[in-house]
Amino acid sequence: MKRKVAFVCVHNSCRSQMAEGWAKLLGSDVLEAYSAGTEEYPEVKPLAVRVMEEANVDMSGQYPKLLTDIPHELDILVTMGCGVACPFVPCEHEEDWGIEDPSGGPVEDYRRTRDLIKEKVEDLIERIKRGEL
Repeated sequence: MKRKVAFVCVHNSCRSQMAEGWAKLLGSDVLEAYSAGTEEYPEVKPLAVRVMEEANVDMSGQYPKLLTDIPHELDILVTMGCGVACPFVPCEHEEDWGIEDPSGGPVEDYRRTRDLIKEKVEDLIERIKRGEL
């Protein structure tokens, strides 16, 4: 049975979108992945889309969503480390990844963030496969 996981940050325009993209690509056998934000935002950041495309992850169809736009009952909630004060979201496991927002920085910052998120998503997938989550 797939685990429902949501990646959450403030605007759902960069880090949480990257995490959703990686989770869908790498963990589709064990994860049903979503991402959301706590505040509205008009678009996924173009540099986030670009650096993910460099890694062969297609995020062209993704758009910022709010917590109310994703399933209300999750197995795993991952906040990205932006001091998000999330409303109560029922879940079995919650963790914060403490990832800095590359927004406003150079493309290299987005690439570092992309690679760090990939490592963390891979670790999450492995923990699920081992039955730890």
